[in-house]
Amino acid sequence: MNSCAGGLSTKEAAERLLFIAVNRKDAAMRMRFSARIPVIILATLLCAPLVGANPRAPIANPAIDMEGYLRVSREAAQHRAARRVSEEEFMRMSREPNTIILDARSRQKYDELHVAGAISLSFPDIAVESLARTIPDKNTRILIYCNNNFANAERPFPSKMPSASLNISTYIALYNYGYRNVFELGPLIELSKSKLPFKATAGKNAGA
Repeated sequence: MNSCAGGLSTKEAAERLLFIAVNRKDAAMRMRFSARIPVIILATLLCAPLVGANPRAPIANPAIDMEGYLRVSREAAQHRAARRVSEEEFMRMSREPNTIILDARSRQKYDELHVAGAISLSFPDIAVESLARTIPDKNTRILIYCNNNFANAERPFPSKMPSASLNISTYIALYNYGYRNVFELGPLIELSKSKLPFKATAGKNAGA
């Protein structure tokens, strides 16, 4: 048997060299793999929501258009910006021809107390047919007000969240139906100090 320096046989020396070569190759592979770990983790995180996901086809309903509503809302917001009026302007406009005051609160709250001369069309009842019957001429000037125009009157005018103000919803709805001659009472007014005339519906049991 041939031997090498160190007392190893030729076969043993060859096996030792092969072992070192394999270990060096494994180390290099481990280094390359370690460098790729962040990429692998990122790919895993990006794909994770898709694993086990249950894709659901959108439910079609041509009578409901969220994108259209958002688009009209943006348009209505720009249109509304210059059409919020003071209490004095509101009163003056209300006395002029071809003008109505629209109260979109519930009929119950309208009966408890409303601006004198206002007509009632509750917001949930605003629709193609009801508008055509109540305001057939789309050029009619429409004055609107809501709960959030009057302070310290929680019974007839219960406060809503500012972002849920009925004036906003009513303005967008009227705009959506093609009514552009709309003006909104702007300020928050202490009811007891308001210059507007108010009345309750005769024969109705307020709060019933």
